[in-house]
Amino acid sequence: MSQFTLNLLVICASFALYIGIAIYCRAKSTAEFYAANRGVGPVMNGMATAADWMSAASFISMAGLIAFTGYDNSTYLMGWTGGYVLLALLLAPYLRKFGKFTVPEFIGDRFYSRTARIIGVICLLIVSITYVIGQMTGVGVTFSRYLEVSNATGLWIGAALVFCYAVLGGMKGITYTQVAQYVVLIIAYTIPAVFISLQLTGNFLPPLGLFGTHEGSGVAFLAQLDGLVTDLGFRAYTEHHNSTLDMVLFTMALMIGTAGLPHVIIRFFTVPKVSDARKSAGWALVFIALLYTVAPAVGSMARFNLTATMWPGAAQGETFSQPAVSLADIETSEDLAWMRNWQTTGLLNWEDKNGDGLIQYYNDGAAAQATALAAARTSGDQAAIDAAQAAYDARLAETHAALPGAPAVEQNWVGNELTTVNNDIMVLANPEIANLPGWVIAIVAAGGLAAALSTAAGLLLAISGAVSHDLIKGTLRPNISEKGELMAARVSMALSILVATLLGLNPPGFAAQTVALAFGLAASSIFPVLMMGIFSKRVGKEGAIAGMIAGMLSTILYIFAYKGWFFIAGTNMFPDTPDAWLFGISPASFGTVGAVINFAVAFGVSAVSKRPPAHVQELVESIRVPRGAGGAVAH
Repeated sequence: MSQFTLNLLVICASFALYIGIAIYCRAKSTAEFYAANRGVGPVMNGMATAADWMSAASFISMAGLIAFTGYDNSTYLMGWTGGYVLLALLLAPYLRKFGKFTVPEFIGDRFYSRTARIIGVICLLIVSITYVIGQMTGVGVTFSRYLEVSNATGLWIGAALVFCYAVLGGMKGITYTQVAQYVVLIIAYTIPAVFISLQLTGNFLPPLGLFGTHEGSGVAFLAQLDGLVTDLGFRAYTEHHNSTLDMVLFTMALMIGTAGLPHVIIRFFTVPKVSDARKSAGWALVFIALLYTVAPAVGSMARFNLTATMWPGAAQGETFSQPAVSLADIETSEDLAWMRNWQTTGLLNWEDKNGDGLIQYYNDGAAAQATALAAARTSGDQAAIDAAQAAYDARLAETHAALPGAPAVEQNWVGNELTTVNNDIMVLANPEIANLPGWVIAIVAAGGLAAALSTAAGLLLAISGAVSHDLIKGTLRPNISEKGELMAARVSMALSILVATLLGLNPPGFAAQTVALAFGLAASSIFPVLMMGIFSKRVGKEGAIAGMIAGMLSTILYIFAYKGWFFIAGTNMFPDTPDAWLFGISPASFGTVGAVINFAVAFGVSAVSKRPPAHVQELVESIRVPRGAGGAVAH
């Protein structure tokens, strides 16, 4: 059986399972559509929450980020898991006690303002749409490789699948679909990790293998990896290189962004009791940890295997003991078929720049000079071309002199010849690079799709609820029937799928980059207003409205200034490089600053505004106290 046929069978079987569950558990009322009729137990809800949150960024992209950056990208692990601690302690039980369906509904009732509710809807839509772009990016990457279709075709296939089970099932169907998707994705992630850990370290537990000994050289695995990447001119894998301030701000943005994600928060509205909300968060963290403790090993071992593919001597611990992989081998070898397969997606590419028949992979350090040379050639100015070429050649010569073990005969290299390696391919390609069995590759394909589709469904449900329940029923048509509201929810979800797919065709970065921006937006807008709504009786509607607007606008304007207006390439006001960032703060890290702005503006405005009404202050008190009435339900 061919690999394509095996991929197709496994992927189609998983699709049939998801759609079958959605049909069996289809929502028949708004309570089932928005909150699964509040009948999901904490263990089941924890598993569904883990699948909802462990998106394409976690499954597909995070290990790729760790693979190519190393220690500095441990921020993703710390931020995303730390956020669940905040969520369990500070938000989940209190929001469940309030007993509403959506985040904007809580904002509107707590701050006794329809305007606050509408702004909450706008913030939710901006966060969720940005987040869902990252999921659709992951869907396109996975489909384009394993179903051998274009990225765009893969996106439309994924959109059709989400439409089938999300629009039909609502929260009830999505919950049980996500449980199945969690099982698929955790199996898909851990099985190849176990195989690869055994190959490289002899240890079947990847986290222990990461700190174990490399089988080929007898040296500690991480020390061996450090030696290989520094031999090739890259920075040491296990050391900290980036701005510490930006690292702290980014970690905090991921943490408070996690706690403020609307599609995660609404999962805690589905449990029967307030105490179950906290238990659900604990179980979710357990299920997430099963993947997150493996991710550093997956990323590190993927980087090692890629290096060993390009430099066969690396497998024995000596990078330059053998020549680089030949172009002829890449084009004909069965073991390197994965390179040809991924090249067709445009996410992996190479070029024999010096015509020696080999593909040298190393850090030539000349990315800026190469960009300048390309721009000069486009301009046609010969003097500019000559100057840019001279700068490029000088930088390459400097790099060659710094490579410690490169053989002298190869000093005619004219630049890194592995020209494109997209971060999003590393987890998906890892089993192929390691020559694992075909069934493992097929399971990984199904797992990548499960991760992206589970989160996309949760996000689309949050969007749908905000539009139908908060905007239409809460503002435009308060007297709409339950049947009409249910239809509005389904129509708004269908339109959201269309918008998300269209935006996913031209994302602002790979999956985790795009998702990180969404976390920053959630951190600057939703998290602060929820915290103040639960823990401050002094903040009123004027402060909440001003804070949300200030936090969201400051963050989104900062992101657009560097990423381009509405993420359109070429419209950015400043280059998206560390030396151009304000105080070295990256766009993905600015959410923390936006959150501080939100809090400061909200408290400042509230200090000069009227105190909230007495019944609202009593409501805030009742949310936090185990005994009490107010809006609390199901103690």
